[in-house]
Amino acid sequence: MTSASSGEGGAGAGHGDVSDADLVAAYRHDVHKLRGRQHAAAAEEVCGVRVNESVPLGADRDAALLSRPDGEPEQTVKNHVSPARLSLVTGATVADSGAVPASGADVRGLVVPRCEEPARLHATWLTSGVAARFNESVYVPYTSLKYHTLLVAALLDNYRAGHAFNDLYVVVERPGRGPPTDAGAVAAAVSADVVVPCRTVLWTSELTVRVTGDPPASGSAGVASIGAGLAQSFADTWGRLTAQPLNLDREWLRVVDAQLRRIRSFSTALQFVEDATRAWGGDAS
Repeated sequence: MTSASSGEGGAGAGHGDVSDADLVAAYRHDVHKLRGRQHAAAAEEVCGVRVNESVPLGADRDAALLSRPDGEPEQTVKNHVSPARLSLVTGATVADSGAVPASGADVRGLVVPRCEEPARLHATWLTSGVAARFNESVYVPYTSLKYHTLLVAALLDNYRAGHAFNDLYVVVERPGRGPPTDAGAVAAAVSADVVVPCRTVLWTSELTVRVTGDPPASGSAGVASIGAGLAQSFADTWGRLTAQPLNLDREWLRVVDAQLRRIRSFSTALQFVEDATRAWGGDAS
């Protein structure tokens, strides 16, 4: 299979050999990180389902390159070698003591045994607070496992539809409301008009963000190409949006906008919006 890391992934009429099962695997491909384990020590099965499998078409590697440098990793935050994510809003670890590694119940809630529906797994990760506790890499602790996983699946879904990486756009809109904070959040995400299954990578009361090869030709959404070739710069993409999706009459959203023009890592930027909306905007999602 062709990797998209050269910008060629998904080129052509689509990849019929990529199935819903591959999308399901994408949502379960980094479960070992929830459990505080290295990939070499990753279990093949957790809670009765296959986990930690490779993702087709180079989608995992491509999503990683959107959020952290390629090559030999180096520790970017001294004295923090932990899977617990650091917040750009507070500068502190987001997880309470004992919440990392994840409990068996928390892992079960994310792998969703007996579920083979990509849309439901997408909704589960999109509304998860547990996944947001973890970084994508202990070397880059401000990155987010939650948003890395959502990006992996979004890339794979686009690749199997025939879109190359260089064809992809981010579409940013103001939804009016975010996900509920109770047990109905997953069901709400499955049915919400503002959520596109497997393509929406952020849903808060202030912003939705989706990755797509089929951007809208008109409307109020902010649209920007991710860029030719893989580039680790959310800031550049945000700066190319065709419309400003944030209400800049509100001071805290001006701060969010300013920060998004600086943050290069995609998973870090998306997680920052979630954290800032919860901390400054009163969104408990």
